[in-house]
Parts: sequence; C-alpha cells; structure tokens
Amino acid sequence: MNDDRHSPFRDAYTDRTATEGAPDTPQTRSPSYALAFADNEFMAREDLRSVRLQLELLKPELMMNEAQIESTIVLFGGARIPDPINKDDARTQTLSDLSYFYDEAREFARLMTQKSIKAGGCKNVIVTGGGPGVMEAGNRGAYEAGGNSIGLNIVLPFEQAPNAYVTPDLSFNFHYFAIRKMHFLMRARAICVFPGGFGTLDELFETLTLIQTGRMERIPFLLFGQDFWKKIINWEALSDAGTISADDLNLFRFVDSALEAMDIIKMWGTTEKRGAVPGR
Repeated sequence: MNDDRHSPFRDAYTDRTATEGAPDTPQTRSPSYALAFADNEFMAREDLRSVRLQLELLKPELMMNEAQIESTIVLFGGARIPDPINKDDARTQTLSDLSYFYDEAREFARLMTQKSIKAGGCKNVIVTGGGPGVMEAGNRGAYEAGGNSIGLNIVLPFEQAPNAYVTPDLSFNFHYFAIRKMHFLMRARAICVFPGGFGTLDELFETLTLIQTGRMERIPFLLFGQDFWKKIINWEALSDAGTISADDLNLFRFVDSALEAMDIIKMWGTTEKRGAVPGR
C-alpha cells in the first residue's frame, strides 16, 4: 500500500523491521515487548474487536481508493450454481437447470465491464463474493472483457480460495460478515441478485431493507430468474398481509437475461431520476 504523504516521524515499517533484528534476550522474547500493531496474538484478543472492525473497514477502502474504484455493480448469487460445462455434476436437477444463470452472470459482467473500460475502467466495476458459482461467473466475465473485478471473500469453516478470475490486487478477505456487506454496498450503482441460498437471501433482504427504509439511495435492483424468485418467495403475500406496502414491490425488477439487465440499468438514469417508477 503506497502512501505519498510525508511525515517527519520515523515510520512504522522501519520500526517493525528494526525489532526483527533486536538482541535475543528474555525481555525481547516476551510477548509484552512486541510492537502492538505487529503482535498477531494481541490483535486477535477479544478486547480488540473494535480495532479489528475498523481495520477491516479501512483496508479495502484505502486499497480501492488507491485503485481509483469510483463505483461498482454488485453480483450476489449462489456458490453452488455450476458452470454449464459441469452441470451434469450438479447434486440436483434444479441446480443443473440453474446453470443457465452462470452464463448470464458471465455475459452480464462481460458487457458491463466492456462499457466500464470505455469510460476509463474506474466506474461500474464488477464486485462479487469472490467464490465459486455465480461469483466466479461474474469475475470471469470481467476478466474475459479485459477489465478488473473485485472479490470480497470471507473466512468460512471450510477452506475457500478466491476464484481464479478476481483481480489479485482487488481480492479481499474478511472475518466480519457485516463489514463485508458494507463494502458490497458503499460504491454500488446496481444490485444484481442471482439464484442462491441463505447467503444470497441474507444479502438480498438486507439491501432491500436499507433501500426500503431510506438508509440507502434507490438504485437498480434486479432479480435474475423470475420463476425461481417467485417460487421461493411469495412476494405478493407479504404485500397482502400488510407486512410490506404495495409500493415496496416496485423496489426490484425481475429479469431473465444479461441484455435485459443492461437495458434497465442504461434506462435508469433517464427514467428513475425523473420520478418514473419502473414496472415489474
């Protein structure tokens, strides 16, 4: 991480290096002698949670600023959605059928990245969770278009490496789900949600809640796969019960293809800003 600001004080890098060459004595071997910021055991203490939260917020923010990332297009979706080439290995027929959306996520990311590159490559950069399935498809489409993409991975009980298509310098790893979700949305100019499981539903509903309650500005919110989303969520029942308003059903749109999504995002600036409510 580069920092061009000049300071008259000795920098932390120098002191950290200097301590590595300190004389070997009982005092220097004691954990108490380690520089606090270079002491992994100290940084992992329960009492340091607030510091870790801040660091996890700051590190990706600073590095994305240095990469001049101005805005992003978010892709949420299931890690288990297979590449159509491997769909015969899917554990269920439904997952095999949903492999269609791997290709649509890949194509959408490719088209969006081509458009981003023409505008300088810093706006509307694809961001995914950095894992397999739909996430891989999004990063892959951006890679095939010759552009950068972001991966926001998270440490899970089972080992998960970032997919091979995430831009290496924009591949981040998180401990806190909450901070990770903040980074998904801080630069978002559109949200695209593909079929998925609990994680995808969590991301979908938290983002919709932020928009519904005015905690986040309204942006294109696209649910890929109308049949899938209408089957697993009875949206109209929520409205009929009065637990959401009828207008809340206009916070999102169903789409089934990359081209349809591209058209809606393109038209957003000319319709939504004039106050027109897009149809469902």
